[in-house]
Amino acid sequence: MRRAAIAVAVAGAAVLAGCTVQAPDGGGKSRSPVHIELPGDTPSPARSPDDDGGPSTAPAPPGDDKPSTAPAPSGVLWSRGDTGRDVRELQARLRQVAWLFDGPTGTYDESTERAVGGFQGKRGLPRTGRTDTVTWQRLLRMTREPGTWDLYLMGGQPADPPDPRCTTGRVLCIDKTSRTLRWMIDGRTVSTMAVRFGSKGTPTREGVFSVYWKSRDHVSTLYDSPMPYAMFFSGGQAVHYSPDFAARGYAGGSHGCVNVRDEGAIAELYAQVRDGDKVVVSW
Repeated sequence: MRRAAIAVAVAGAAVLAGCTVQAPDGGGKSRSPVHIELPGDTPSPARSPDDDGGPSTAPAPPGDDKPSTAPAPSGVLWSRGDTGRDVRELQARLRQVAWLFDGPTGTYDESTERAVGGFQGKRGLPRTGRTDTVTWQRLLRMTREPGTWDLYLMGGQPADPPDPRCTTGRVLCIDKTSRTLRWMIDGRTVSTMAVRFGSKGTPTREGVFSVYWKSRDHVSTLYDSPMPYAMFFSGGQAVHYSPDFAARGYAGGSHGCVNVRDEGAIAELYAQVRDGDKVVVSW
């Protein structure tokens, strides 16, 4: 009888010690860029300690998802207003554990501060919203090293030096390596923007072309999809604005066209480019 009572007590304690994680909305509805938990939410299915509401490819130590006890004081590494590559990595890692859904932007903004604060609170760390060494080490243990296109998922990457064929005349200089488009006139870069290309089955062609047709409100007759600010340079391939690129970044791809995610930038570009202007697509 005494053993049965102990078993019941242990089972009750296990139930009380459980935690719930609010999963991102999978129904296509708009959602906050930051993971938020509210009291009284319906518990989600149980997750392993390293799951923490989002994907994690690096195993966490046992109990890593549990609140810490008496965390030691630590120095602040980054806080609101900071910028740079390290902030990008922080944001990319917060995306991996579903505490942040936008970016990375490289700027420690309000959304990043709230995401860090939520991550800290879940683990019993001081909920400051500032990334200190204890918070950073905990996040490192739960995530993998971000790749280049994790860091620049939504653009913002620097452009490589232009192809030599871009240094004379009016040129749309498109680089597949850095995934950028330079608008150049007589060797001078007028503007630069992030672009994405066709998938493996429908690659963007490389070479030297020229703009042969512009269509401001074009709709693809092949795929029945909008192609605003289209500037055609090779058959059905064009430089154009892509709302999908704006929404999903490099998680998606085109059917061979050169997609631009910044609508304001391509609207300005479209106004300046003329029929006959050169297009260079290179690695």
